[in-house]
Amino acid sequence: MTTTFPARPKISGFSRLRPAARACTRAIAFWACLASVAGVADAQKKNEAYQLHIHRAPSPIVIDGSAHEPAWDSAEVASNFWMVLPMDTGRAKVRTDVRMAYDDHQLYLSAICYFGDIPGPFMVESLKRDWSFGKNDNFIFFLDTFDDETNGFTFGVNAAGAQWDGLLYEGGKANLSWDNRWTSAVKTYKDRYELEIAIPFKSIRYKNGITRWGVNFSRLDLKTTEKSSWTPIGRQFPTAALALAGVLIWDEPPPAQGPNVAVIPYALGGISRDYEAHTPLSTRRDIGMDGKVVFGSALNLDLTVNPDFSQVDVDQQVTNLSRYELFFPEKRQFFLENGDQFTNFGYATIRPFFSRRIGLNGVPIRFGARLSGKLNKDWRLGVMDMQTGVPGDGSVAPQNFAVFALQRRMFSRSNLGVLLVDKESFQYTRAGVPAAPSGHNRNLGFEYNLASKDNLWTGKALFLRSFTSGNQGGGNVYAGNLQYFSRRWLINGQTENVDPRYVAEAGYVPRNGYRRALATAGYTFLPESGPILSHGPTFNSSNFFDWNGRLSDYETTLGYNVTLRSGDVFSVSAGADYVRLLQPFDPTNSGRPQLQVGSEHRWKFWSTSYTSRQQSVWRYAFSSQVGGYYAGGAQRTLSGTVGYRFQPYVSLAGTVTYNDLRLPQPWGDTRFWLVGPRFDVTLTNTLYFTTYVQYNEQQRNLNVNSRVQWRYKPASDVFLVWTENYLPDYLQPGQAGLFSTRNRAIVLKWTYWWNL
Repeated sequence: MTTTFPARPKISGFSRLRPAARACTRAIAFWACLASVAGVADAQKKNEAYQLHIHRAPSPIVIDGSAHEPAWDSAEVASNFWMVLPMDTGRAKVRTDVRMAYDDHQLYLSAICYFGDIPGPFMVESLKRDWSFGKNDNFIFFLDTFDDETNGFTFGVNAAGAQWDGLLYEGGKANLSWDNRWTSAVKTYKDRYELEIAIPFKSIRYKNGITRWGVNFSRLDLKTTEKSSWTPIGRQFPTAALALAGVLIWDEPPPAQGPNVAVIPYALGGISRDYEAHTPLSTRRDIGMDGKVVFGSALNLDLTVNPDFSQVDVDQQVTNLSRYELFFPEKRQFFLENGDQFTNFGYATIRPFFSRRIGLNGVPIRFGARLSGKLNKDWRLGVMDMQTGVPGDGSVAPQNFAVFALQRRMFSRSNLGVLLVDKESFQYTRAGVPAAPSGHNRNLGFEYNLASKDNLWTGKALFLRSFTSGNQGGGNVYAGNLQYFSRRWLINGQTENVDPRYVAEAGYVPRNGYRRALATAGYTFLPESGPILSHGPTFNSSNFFDWNGRLSDYETTLGYNVTLRSGDVFSVSAGADYVRLLQPFDPTNSGRPQLQVGSEHRWKFWSTSYTSRQQSVWRYAFSSQVGGYYAGGAQRTLSGTVGYRFQPYVSLAGTVTYNDLRLPQPWGDTRFWLVGPRFDVTLTNTLYFTTYVQYNEQQRNLNVNSRVQWRYKPASDVFLVWTENYLPDYLQPGQAGLFSTRNRAIVLKWTYWWNL
């Protein structure tokens, strides 16, 4: 079938904070400004002309990787893709043909991905699930099952058949920690690779009775460095941008899902020993269960009893030289589906709810329930309740976490949301341990999220208030930003006001009692020829004031970025820092003497970074920062990453960071190494072996985490996990060895996804 589409449209190319008493008036005005921008931009779906009609398969489809079964002959073809990278001004040079069909139980897709003119095999990193997008030849597609241009699903495979799946949120961001049941197969030929995918309707959420979904298809071919999309998308946007998706037109409404109940039990056994505490070998035998119940086809009830997350990937450690707590993302499966409505409320450093506050550091989760999803195209609901127990050392009282979230779509893609978070700590007594008093911390928040129809304008206006036991007044937060992002311009302005009395015990707010003004501007030049693909300057200015309006710290940076057509990226920047300490601070963050409150520190710095092209079997990157530091000292930070792949079975990678701090006494010269080699062996696309080693000199620890995963059927696994932590012996006088064991554990876990 041949379809003529319209020509690609041209894309046209933004002081000191006021006292808190006037912040409410300003916030209301800001909300009105955002709403007016959204209202003006509200128009027809940008890529409405890109429509693919899907019909019921006339004959059975077998998922074997061949896209030439009789059922595909009558399916409409989506082809003639647009190039997104390296330049977004024409059609793709590598050809991709996509077809879709369905039956009573599954949604099907086939794609034929032809190679370009450059000879040689396809390029993939490994057979591991949820691979890195930029390191694999791949095909991905995106489903906007409510056609709301905000939330959806993504599925895909790389050229060797490894799977990718995730949840889409905020219009085009993907959470790849989500995992569900579906099947795929890939076949490779001399001039192409072909793929087939089958997704059970019970694995996704959609509204019964609708015949229009958003859809788009994306292809990455590393040999030609070409990323392409079925619909035209500006190079500054991801191909996952749902505002720029096309339309999937059903010949009849997708089949109603009917009863959709899944039970996911687990059983595990393990042994562990804490050598530092001189405890004997202990054994562990646990069972637990997760459950999923879908109401209609869009509202999901998740239940969990005695959950275990021992198989979750370890966090990637970093050297922390900041004054505040570091952020590590949530990876536990139970918290992920529709998790954006809970955990993305607010800003990166102003989050009233952060699910990692629940059940980590030895605190057990006893049970939990979460109801989340779409009520209809315009309304989203999220309700969660989690109960924790007492850890083995009795250091934390039992706690209950309750969260309520409601979101209403406004205009085409914007929304208004409300969030209520309640953390309750219960009175706790234990023999020999004083009673812990009961108490609560609650947060109530409202936010308006702007997203224009053409994806050029985004923004947010936020209000939060906390209520805490013994805190009669509570504390408020007012914040907002407005951003414009076109092919050439990036302009953003942001303001934050966080009351000193604001507390979010179940959230992530590492700093309070401040006002902040942030400005960002950047421009991109796009040469039509030559080795440089794009280049341009960037400017960032971040200014913090204490609650009385006095400047406490700032950072101003001017940089320049260059991207080559080969895929190499280089950047350089210079900046200036100022800090007036409001709290005592050890500049080495390693338990040494602290700088005094009120002391002032100024310095300048410059930095560089380089990342090599991803299509090489060797890949590498480095970055550096050299300049001043606290107390008139100096800092030099060097980091590098190197990787090599024996495709598609083995991927080796390693990162090294070296910090050299030159300070006056009593600190003197301090050097920190952070070393992290990683080994991934993927014997098949269902059997993975991963070993991650992390040596953190600042934390005085060497961690080894090794995991074998066998996916014996979709979403059902067997895990064998070994974890060991070592203490460098050179830190302990009198020790002769290099490392001594601190603790060790090994766990065998079985899970099974059972649809009732």
